[in-house]
Amino acid sequence: MAREYETVIGLEVHVELATRTKIFCGCSTAFGGRPNAHTCPVCTGMPGSLPVLNRRVLEYAVSVGLAMNCDITRNCKFDRKNYFYPDNPQNYQISQLYLPICQNGHIEIECPEGSKKIGIHEIHMEEDAGKLIHDTWEECTLVDYNRSGVPLIEIVTEPDMRSSQEVIAFLEKLRLIIQYLGASDCKLQEGSMRVDVNLSVREKGAPVYGTRTEMKNLNSFHAISRAIEGERNRQIDLLEEGEAIVQETRRWDDEKGCSYAMRSKEDAQDYRYFPDPDLVPIHISQEYLEGIRAGLPEFRTEKMARYKAEYDIPDYDIEIITGSKHMADLFEAAAAICGQPKKVSNWLMGETLRLLREQEMDPQDIRVSPEHLAALIVLVEKKEITGSVAKEVYEVMFAQNVDPIQYVEEKGLKTVNDESALCSVVEQVIAANPQSVSDYRSGKEKALGFLVGQTMKAMKGKADPVSVDRLLRELL
Repeated sequence: MAREYETVIGLEVHVELATRTKIFCGCSTAFGGRPNAHTCPVCTGMPGSLPVLNRRVLEYAVSVGLAMNCDITRNCKFDRKNYFYPDNPQNYQISQLYLPICQNGHIEIECPEGSKKIGIHEIHMEEDAGKLIHDTWEECTLVDYNRSGVPLIEIVTEPDMRSSQEVIAFLEKLRLIIQYLGASDCKLQEGSMRVDVNLSVREKGAPVYGTRTEMKNLNSFHAISRAIEGERNRQIDLLEEGEAIVQETRRWDDEKGCSYAMRSKEDAQDYRYFPDPDLVPIHISQEYLEGIRAGLPEFRTEKMARYKAEYDIPDYDIEIITGSKHMADLFEAAAAICGQPKKVSNWLMGETLRLLREQEMDPQDIRVSPEHLAALIVLVEKKEITGSVAKEVYEVMFAQNVDPIQYVEEKGLKTVNDESALCSVVEQVIAANPQSVSDYRSGKEKALGFLVGQTMKAMKGKADPVSVDRLLRELL
């Protein structure tokens, strides 16, 4: 009889915080830039340099912990995690082992079987390492320290997930919470959210966990799902063949669809942690804690309920719009300006989603301002431009966030309301299409639609379709 296996998964999620400067110095955290331009003696580990904690990092860490139902450690400190690697200029990383800032929290996710709580073991603050660039042409490795010292929180879950579907549901919920807080943009492709998967398998019903491995190099939800399935199958194959699973760190190659061993998995004692002597302990007062709690934003669940009560838009629209904080902010601001929430929703659900799909963009990268979206809607409502012209203008707005009023004026896109000019074009269309005229007069209503289309084409979309339809009927 074939043995049944259960997958046990826990995650370590590193999130780069949205501060302007690094965790212990004043260097910029901006993504990109010339290699080693965003550096100073502190973040490059020069002797004699001293770190000073960025207050904003603490605020973000506490707010994330509160949003994830954690206990906040009122007296915490930083520790040194010692390891020797070229991207680690000090030969240690400042992190938190003994007293992490947040502990014992949870996030609730929705599964096919219903809701499920995923435990948060801890959240700790730490600094990021630099980045190694392997130059295969020159056969050397270069180091860029721009990322060194960028503030991170590491969110460590309990081993509560049992499938890739649960992992993705958790990560989507986690990312949305952090984005709503404004604590990070959580862009996996830029490394501001990085996920390590700790996975083991055991026979169904077994009382103890199996030997776990840690999977790295996962920069998309798709890669995470594939890595989980690949590692699960690899471990089951080993157990079926009677071989032992080695506790190790593995690197996932998404192109090849397989993983390979990087190094044996370290334990805490291998890092020789000790309290950092250059940073003072942190005391969090009740007043400070309550101030951050009071400043927490309206999260998605509450926002969905409010939209349902306040706006006359479908539940599906609400679900999509609130799935991105940036899109929700755009919707609310534009609706407040033009007083047309349904029209705003239509533009977001229609043209915006289409352009996002075509250009493979995230909703948080939408550049259209609420003022310009509201102005476009007003132009259509006042019949100053037609629907087809509005779509043309919106594509330019989506790319460049141009002012639609100014753009329409400059390009001469306003609807032609000159009845005599429109009548002249309609007469030309009738004269050029005798067969369609004959079809319409013999009772074929569709022929009129063709004539309307030909007129709109001749007017370059700048005629009111209702007026065109009326004039055609009158002249025919």
